Amino acid sequence: MKKCSECGKQMEEKEAVTPEGVTYRYFTCPQCGEELVDMKQLHEVAEQYRTMKLYHVKVTRWGQSLGFRIPKELAIKYHLKANDEIALIPEKNSIKIMPQE
Repeated sequence: MKKCSECGKQMEEKEAVTPEGVTYRYFTCPQCGEELVDMKQLHEVAEQYRTMKLYHVKVTRWGQSLGFRIPKELAIKYHLKANDEIALIPEKNSIKIMPQE
């Protein structure tokens, strides 16, 4: 456990999630409210953001529909090929893409 640099109390470890869904752990002081994220955790969160950034694609118009391209790395990882069918599952703030077997 870590001690608070402000008041010296024992800090508590907690978990939070960024708006993009990246989970991280941090320490908070129950006495003064000081919060701390260690460098290892910052590097892990930054790496997750770099990975997420690799797969940003642009939505384009295809006739009267909209479409996007699936990056090659994801197509390989999820065994997708031309003419495969996928399921689009609407969620609260996102769309889940599921390969059909």
